[in-house]
Amino acid sequence: MSSADTLPLMLLVLHGVALGMGIIFLSLLYALYRRAHYLQPAASRSQKSFLLFPPFLPRPTTWLAVRSANPKSVQAALGLKRSTADSWSEGMTGGRTFFISPQVHGWVIVTGPGLPNPGDDADACFHFLTALSRRLGHVQFFHANGVLHHHAWVRMDEGCVTRAYAWADETVWTQGDKTLPEIELGLKCFGYGENPVTHESAEANTRRVPLLAARWSLDPAEVNNRLMKHVTGIGR
Repeated sequence: MSSADTLPLMLLVLHGVALGMGIIFLSLLYALYRRAHYLQPAASRSQKSFLLFPPFLPRPTTWLAVRSANPKSVQAALGLKRSTADSWSEGMTGGRTFFISPQVHGWVIVTGPGLPNPGDDADACFHFLTALSRRLGHVQFFHANGVLHHHAWVRMDEGCVTRAYAWADETVWTQGDKTLPEIELGLKCFGYGENPVTHESAEANTRRVPLLAARWSLDPAEVNNRLMKHVTGIGR
């Protein structure tokens, strides 16, 4: 074999060696990535999963969490006779007066401008929730206005208030003892006529309302898009 025939063969061999080494190198990198991924804390992995599959809409300003597996019973309790089938994304935008979600982990979420605002009328909010709880049992109410920093959280059982706090530039409703999650989250609550709330503490309370909702029941913004993509709720 002449030198002219040998050179192309050697180049072909060198190319094959280089390609093989590249494949081995990439395989080692992937193996190291996989090992690092599974050795990191579970909380860190959960955070990455959340970033890959984030909730597709921000949480509503006001929502109910009803312990129920039957959205139709919630619809009946609200007195809504006519309805439409809306997606979770449509419901979270607040485009309907009421949106009643499908059952999510034992809870039905209700959103929409038809829900009362305790800052406008705390008594109306009380009567609305009391009547609803008498029909549905365990009902929770959350309000977190990120602009005004007005906030509220209420738990009702069989028409009775077990815990309520609402602040709208002053305390407009306080009832029952603080729950352990409120204490652990550092939520600031004051009596009627007390006004030691600063802008910073009101803002901090507002930011922590979803955290309290997650401890009491469910934060709507934490419901993963993939879980709700092919289901519909009740709109009105």
